[in-house]
Amino acid sequence: MSFVQVIEFDTTHEQEIQRAMDEWRDATENEHTATHTTLTRDHARPDHYVAIVQFPSYEEAMRNSRMPETGALARRMRDLCEGPPRFMDLDVIRDENL
Repeated sequence: MSFVQVIEFDTTHEQEIQRAMDEWRDATENEHTATHTTLTRDHARPDHYVAIVQFPSYEEAMRNSRMPETGALARRMRDLCEGPPRFMDLDVIRDENL
């Protein structure tokens, strides 16, 4: 069963967040277990973002979370966000292309 982590946050530093995400991706290219990521911005609240990160399983997501580079990214994001990010860990129970 696949797994999705949703990270909800507010920031006025979108470009810096995107740079930090790019740096993490490049630094962990052969190690990270994330298979897909989507970054979204709320149309009605332009400083509100939701990142959706997909993993093959919960166990692979936890392995990814334990990487030092992931910890560094989390600290950097906390510095760039207004308030703490909100995390949701979700088991995918249905996934279909329409």
